[in-house]
Amino acid sequence: MGPPALYFVLTGDGKMKSIGVLLILGCAAVSLLRAQDDSEAATQSKIIALEKAWNQAYKLGDRKALDTLLDDHIVLINDDGSVQSKTQFLSTVKPTNSQEQQVAPESMSVHVFGKTAIATGIFRAKGTEAGKRYVRRERFVDTWLFNSGKWVCVATNATPVLH
Repeated sequence: MGPPALYFVLTGDGKMKSIGVLLILGCAAVSLLRAQDDSEAATQSKIIALEKAWNQAYKLGDRKALDTLLDDHIVLINDDGSVQSKTQFLSTVKPTNSQEQQVAPESMSVHVFGKTAIATGIFRAKGTEAGKRYVRRERFVDTWLFNSGKWVCVATNATPVLH
């Protein structure tokens, strides 16, 4: 916004002052929306990076990294419908003999709602279980919450993609 709008506010008649005020408010609103869009894009990028870090930590069997990403009260719903606590989940992660050779998102989108973000997508996992190789695809929904200065996952659900 340039000086003309400010000039109308300071020196114009009633109608011109009103126009000047509207111009100033309009420009402020546009600036606020741009800042909000930038903030949302930054949050989306952060959540995508956290999702990738989760996949990498799981693949490597890195319990410590997973512990920092997951809220202490996370609700974990597995692809077979079972529910685990954070402690139960972390106890299944084996750092010395990870069975997963690849865990990678095929697609992902993130929707931001203030201090909550929902990541959805499909990931592919490749590995060996009981001596047999497998490839599986799962659709996931992860809910992230900005809490105490950092993003943590508070809920996750995975469903097998059968087609």
